[in-house]
Amino acid sequence: MLEVIALRKSYGSLVAVNGVSLRAGKGETIGLLGPNGAGKTTTVSMIAGLVRPDAGEVRIAGRTLRGDTDPVKRAIGLVPQDIGLYEELSAHENLHLFGALYNLTGAPLKRAMDEALALVGLKERAKDRVKDFSGGMKRRLNLAAALLHDPQLLLLDEPTVGVDPQSRNAIFDNLETLRKRGKTLLYTTHYMEEAERLCDRLVIIDHGKVIADNDLQGLHRMLPVANLLTVELAEGKVNGLRAEDLQLVPGVESVELRGATLRIGVRDLAADSAGILQWLVERGYPFQHLASERANLESVFLTLTGRSLRD
Repeated sequence: MLEVIALRKSYGSLVAVNGVSLRAGKGETIGLLGPNGAGKTTTVSMIAGLVRPDAGEVRIAGRTLRGDTDPVKRAIGLVPQDIGLYEELSAHENLHLFGALYNLTGAPLKRAMDEALALVGLKERAKDRVKDFSGGMKRRLNLAAALLHDPQLLLLDEPTVGVDPQSRNAIFDNLETLRKRGKTLLYTTHYMEEAERLCDRLVIIDHGKVIADNDLQGLHRMLPVANLLTVELAEGKVNGLRAEDLQLVPGVESVELRGATLRIGVRDLAADSAGILQWLVERGYPFQHLASERANLESVFLTLTGRSLRD
């Protein structure tokens, strides 16, 4: 449904996007992740046809997007990062305006408006002015406006920024419904738990380049250690323990000793943990507390992009 080929965009000496490529099939949800300034919004803007790339191309259902007025853009729905609604108008009036921009009139427009409002749970508030809506309601109406012309590709640029948990869950439910209908979704977010929940595949970009493109399981395999065993040793039972000795135990990938706490990177948590614990007990290092954890998407993201702040 979507094919992005070597997109590049510069603003003077600043290279915002540098050879970004990605693909999305029908009914697939792709997460586009990256630190601030990584090039996510510029990439989405080029896919939407709002920004002309310096090089590369965008194909929608096999057709190359050419210019701002290309009819192929009718297959795209855009939910921008900033809410694009008229505050003094009602929800109904806003949708009527956006529908007219898509050349929808009469019964088809009314049907599209009713379906969009029902999907986002705002049918009962259709006559209320947007200025009286909560932030979450505005975000949901923003989504409804992008759906009026029944697009096959939906571009969502951080659609849950600043909303309450209930509205966020409602938006998630809306997106799951759209995916079941065969829509293709490209979703940018800074919330890793959203990407884990919604996305079939994740594309991470940094400094304008793609640095990872895989499903969640594949991204985990990029980490040096995917599982961590934390062992708190009994008081006074640390003397003589050397991390390099424990490193030789089968299944151990890494060892960090801080005070009486061991953090052990494990290749296979289920298969290797018993042998590690037995090794400790047999050598006189009994433990009093044990915990395990699996690396999450945030761990992968920080490993790939670094922990330094981005302004």
